[in-house]
Amino acid sequence: MNKNLLVSILVALTVTAAAAQAPTKDTLIARAKSFELDTSYVPPPGDPLTHHAAGFAKVMCSAVFMTGLAPDFAAENVGFFTAPYGERAKLGKPVIDRANKAVHVTLPNGVTRTATYLGSQGCVTLPLGESAMNFKPVAVNSRLPDPATQLWPMGDMLPQEPLPTEIDAEKLKAAVNAAFEPAEGLTAAFVVTWKGRLIAERYAEGLTAQTPLEGWSMGKSVTATLFGILVKDGVYDLDQPAPIPEWQTPGDPRAKIRIADILHMSSGLRIKAPQDPDYDPTGPYPDHVYLYTGGIDSFHYAATRPLQWPPNTVGRYHNTDPVLISYLIRLGVEKSGDEYLSFPQRVLFDKLGIRTMVLETDPFGNFLGQGYEVGSGRDWARLGNLFLQGGVWNGERILPEGYTKFVSTLAPAWAADNRPIYGAFFWLNGDGRYPVPRDSYYMSGAGGQTTLMIPSHDLVVVRLGHYRGESAGAAGFSKALALLMEAVPKAQNETIHPPIEK
Repeated sequence: MNKNLLVSILVALTVTAAAAQAPTKDTLIARAKSFELDTSYVPPPGDPLTHHAAGFAKVMCSAVFMTGLAPDFAAENVGFFTAPYGERAKLGKPVIDRANKAVHVTLPNGVTRTATYLGSQGCVTLPLGESAMNFKPVAVNSRLPDPATQLWPMGDMLPQEPLPTEIDAEKLKAAVNAAFEPAEGLTAAFVVTWKGRLIAERYAEGLTAQTPLEGWSMGKSVTATLFGILVKDGVYDLDQPAPIPEWQTPGDPRAKIRIADILHMSSGLRIKAPQDPDYDPTGPYPDHVYLYTGGIDSFHYAATRPLQWPPNTVGRYHNTDPVLISYLIRLGVEKSGDEYLSFPQRVLFDKLGIRTMVLETDPFGNFLGQGYEVGSGRDWARLGNLFLQGGVWNGERILPEGYTKFVSTLAPAWAADNRPIYGAFFWLNGDGRYPVPRDSYYMSGAGGQTTLMIPSHDLVVVRLGHYRGESAGAAGFSKALALLMEAVPKAQNETIHPPIEK
């Protein structure tokens, strides 16, 4: 491992141990201003309601044609992040075109935004005013056999043996029930594995263990996983300057942004996002969301944002960063001569027994891995277990040595703000948000989507739900986790992952 990166990680660990109370918004804003560079902000083009319409069409398309939800239910409960519920009343009712597998949403001025189901690339938003995509869809075929013929985790056959005696079956059952309370929480799937074994699961009425559900920003963790494979293969080094083509002009300050800075959500690029401490909801439409709804080449848009802060100084949850890692994935895969759109299935999903996960794209065929994807509860649990097992699956090393430690270690720029909550496209339980040990870490998506790794108890816990129920479902999920801590014993020998080797 590069010495500078190792020092950064050690500093982050030190700050985590010494962390006191969370900083105020004013403190975060003041510190960021002390580093701010003299660059201009240019807001995304277009009318916000037009972008809301695009988001609404896409959310409805995925809900209807991929998850199989009833249109009326989806319109009331799903995907408020890119299509706020209050804005939907200003738009025409979504028109579900089942013959062409498309959804159309019309604005009061007669403009229509459309999202089309493209099979292996999921549902994709058409560019404004256009009727065709800017790429040729690719049919991605899994090489896996029928899951009903294979044992978990490579398939869906579960062992018939009773639960191990060290698990408290009654508390485990109570935990599952708590995850579905109250009903207003709209929990859709809850899956628990212990030492890799699936020990509990439950699904909402009409859904199954194979139903692909919206994961939102859990996709960022999938992106980190795919990038880790390229690191293992020697395509990239975490500490190298990110070779983004748009940054290669001599003198461009962005050329100094390291890949690790981007994975740490610390690139320093200037955009606006709803999680910014100084975010003004009455201001310009946020770039963070525009990267979903714009119907643009998302890679080029992210790569052309200027620096707001020097890299690795200020941590902000900005979609430019996972979009740029997705950009690097495409560049790396295509440089090697491999087919890009089948890459996730070929190098990751088929190896883990994942059959339902689909990463959706922009209209230029770029994966929107920052949060446009669907997958079943079981498939998210499989991915979580890859990390719980240190990046090894069935004896094969999928991720490089130490990569799981890298993604679950506090990012230095976030540590400097005394926020022990973010690693590398994974969230950390360093603030005790969840009633589980502080060394737990998780994938997180809008609407309460969570895949939680609890190394101290050999647990992976998945909770998926419909967006409207996020607030109500949070209490039930926390109660379920507290019960799981009582139901499952602490691991006898916690795994110590070695550092990344070069």
